[in-house]
Amino acid sequence: MQYRVKTLKADTGVSITLLEAVDAADAQRQATAQGYAVLSVARAPLLGRLQAPSTARFPLLLFSQELLSLLNSGISIVEAIETLTEKEHRPAVRATLQRIIDGLREGKPFSATLEDASQAFPPLYAATIRASERTSGLSEALSRYIAYASQLETLRGRLVSAAIYPALLVAVGGLVILFLMGYVVPRFSHIYEDMGGDLPLLSRLLLHWGLAVEQYWPLLLGLIAALVAVVTHGDVRRMAGHRLGRLMWRIPAVGERMRVFQLTRMYRTLGMLLLGGIAVVPALDMVTGLLSVALQARLASATKSIREGNTISQAFEASGLTTAVALRMLRVGERAGNMGEMMERIAAFHDEEMARWAEWATRLFGPLLMLLMGLMIGVIVVLMYLPIFQLTESIR
Repeated sequence: MQYRVKTLKADTGVSITLLEAVDAADAQRQATAQGYAVLSVARAPLLGRLQAPSTARFPLLLFSQELLSLLNSGISIVEAIETLTEKEHRPAVRATLQRIIDGLREGKPFSATLEDASQAFPPLYAATIRASERTSGLSEALSRYIAYASQLETLRGRLVSAAIYPALLVAVGGLVILFLMGYVVPRFSHIYEDMGGDLPLLSRLLLHWGLAVEQYWPLLLGLIAALVAVVTHGDVRRMAGHRLGRLMWRIPAVGERMRVFQLTRMYRTLGMLLLGGIAVVPALDMVTGLLSVALQARLASATKSIREGNTISQAFEASGLTTAVALRMLRVGERAGNMGEMMERIAAFHDEEMARWAEWATRLFGPLLMLLMGLMIGVIVVLMYLPIFQLTESIR
């Protein structure tokens, strides 16, 4: 939750800061820890919450990269995080780093301080650090997480790039249709009113819609703005995404690709955790949140089977958590004793497969979407000119 904190400081005077906090008291503690005198605390308005997530989100990958560089140069963990705190200008990130420093100075393990700041550090990150503390391999654990996060970002970037072109087509097509309905169609409507005569039913409906858009365009823009504000709100966006995801799961081809995508993330995360020294069953519990509700139930069944003594390949095959390639590679990993490495190879194989599928889908979906937009615009134009065509025929 974001809070709007009005603060006072001798060198900067009165200022307003947006802080990510559990409640108002937590926001006040964060501001006080940064040396500010708190004047007031209030929940951030909706517009502020919509504008600030990118600045309030903790940069976990960048933090790991910079921390690894400092540790490799011989600086202690406390000095390294103090250095990162001194260069940080974002209040929320700075407050999180300061809480980590305070915990380290109190004698807590690094992993425990990360668990205390769970809003910034996911459980699997803290678990990876906790496992590294047993072997004094913090740098190795950070390197492994950086590679893991970079691979996920690469895959996410590919999917986003594949979605940009269809999104632009929809946006441009929507603007063209809005221009036709709000500007062109009403002018044709006024012309036909002066001419008189009967118009085709579909043309009359189109002209009525155009006049309605022309008359109520401020209300229409207000409704569109309100809809955008509601959809971009965190809770509504998550609910809409969940329902859209369930709908897409029902489409055979798309649902299977979504299943493979989620399994790929699960395999990659499991590989990182197993290589970090975490046992199989705790690692399976940590990756549950990466899966949909249906796959979570299957993972719980597989975890129970593994606890009963079955192998990972047997449990995953019985629960439907494998592909043909993944099943064979899991069996090879069990025989060779390198299950963590093999799971990362499974994820790499399916990453490339997903990238090829996304490229193919974009090449197919883009022209289809362009054809659909062209048809919609063409229908509007034809219905506008249809009365003129009929008038010409009657004159002949």
